[in-house]
Amino acid sequence: MATFRASSAGDSDGNAEEDVLGTVEVLQEATRLLAGVALRSVDVLGGAVTLPQYRVLSVLADLGEVRSARVADALGLEASTVTRLVDRLAASGHVVRKADPTNRSALMLELTSSGQSLVARVVSWRQGELERILLRLAPAERRQLARSLSRLVDVGAEGYGATSSHRLPL
Repeated sequence: MATFRASSAGDSDGNAEEDVLGTVEVLQEATRLLAGVALRSVDVLGGAVTLPQYRVLSVLADLGEVRSARVADALGLEASTVTRLVDRLAASGHVVRKADPTNRSALMLELTSSGQSLVARVVSWRQGELERILLRLAPAERRQLARSLSRLVDVGAEGYGATSSHRLPL
């Protein structure tokens, strides 16, 4: 566990470069923690889907009925990769494919109730696990963390899937 004390704006003995390097290390550790929670959350499904398949389900949960090309774009994957993932998800009853009424060469994808249930289970487990972790902090620490992370998302989210208009699922 990293030990780091960010100097406040009023600290005259704080070295800005050391502060940034220390903060980067803490963010890397936080990234490992959050990625671990995200990865472990898919285990709650007992192997029903793989992580890449779950990511497709998550995009469909966010976007609703959408063209397969939009899913590929949201995930940063080739259309053929999404087609293979959707083949498995459709065979297992988690996704339905429909013809696009405006373009016969395009496919529309939609979650089934089974797919919605899988996403809900993962989201619920993640929420519970994050709550469990956050409750180990004092209320003032939680508020400070929320403000700091919100600001980080504001200044750095563009291109990293953290904005509400373009979230990358994990």
